[in-house]
Amino acid sequence: MTYVVMENCIRCKYTDCVDVCPVDCFHEGPNFLVIDPDECIDCTLCEPECPAEAIVSEDDLPPDQEKFLQLNEELSQIWPVITQRKDPPPDAEEWDGVENKLQYLEK
Repeated sequence: MTYVVMENCIRCKYTDCVDVCPVDCFHEGPNFLVIDPDECIDCTLCEPECPAEAIVSEDDLPPDQEKFLQLNEELSQIWPVITQRKDPPPDAEEWDGVENKLQYLEK
């Protein structure tokens, strides 16, 4: 089992989760974070740290977010590892909770 970053992270990209990850399994893209499922140790530390509530266990992934399991796996192979918290984008709060953000994902 792994944890998955879902759609609500797009354009919010809070990085609070990165600070608590003991295995550095987060990878950073232009406007989204992903978790490498091969590195994730299911420690549960990241989930409560996400202000956008965009991280869930693979077992709790809502059906409309299942595509993000594959996206996390795919993008974690090409994006660099992020190991330190960064400031969120200036408009992160405005994007938190916006639906249908997949179209804004920058790869």
